[in-house]
Amino acid sequence: MRIVNANLSKDEFFMQKALEQATVAAENGEIPVGAVIVKNGEILCATHNLCEELHDATAHAERLAISEAGRLAGRWRLSDCTLYVTLEPCPMCTGAAINARIGRIVYAAKDPRAGACESLVKLPAYPLESTPACEGGLLEEEALTLLRTFFLKKRSEKKA
Repeated sequence: MRIVNANLSKDEFFMQKALEQATVAAENGEIPVGAVIVKNGEILCATHNLCEELHDATAHAERLAISEAGRLAGRWRLSDCTLYVTLEPCPMCTGAAINARIGRIVYAAKDPRAGACESLVKLPAYPLESTPACEGGLLEEEALTLLRTFFLKKRSEKKA
C-alpha cells in the first residue's frame, strides 16, 4: 500500500491506519489499540487487540503484528520495519519488538501505567543487542479520545 494523501506525513498516514485498527477493536469490545508494521514504505500488516476474542492476555495489537510481520516477511528479524501503535507498548510488547529487532517504534499516546518505551520503564535504554528508536505523541489526542470513549462506555455499562 503506497501513501496516497500527500497532505499527511508518512508517519501520520501510517498512524492513521493504526487508529483505524483501534476503532475496529473498540467496535468489537476490545481495548482500542491498533498496530501497523511498515516495511519500505508499505504496510506489511495491520492488527488490533484481540485479548477478549482469543481469551489470550498476550493478544496485544503489537505482539500480533510482530508475529504476522515475521510470518509474511519469512524471517523473525524485522530491523527494516517500523511499528506504529496507538498506545505506548507495554513491557511484553516492547520486549517482543526488541527481540524482533524492530528498527523503530512510533506510538500515539503515552501509557503511564504500563508504557515501556518511556513512561513506566525505558526498555530501549537497556544495553541490549538491538534496541528500537522510540518516538511518541503522534496523533496522541485521537488515540486518547478513542481510549477515553471506550472506557467511559464500559463504566456506564457496569452502572446500568
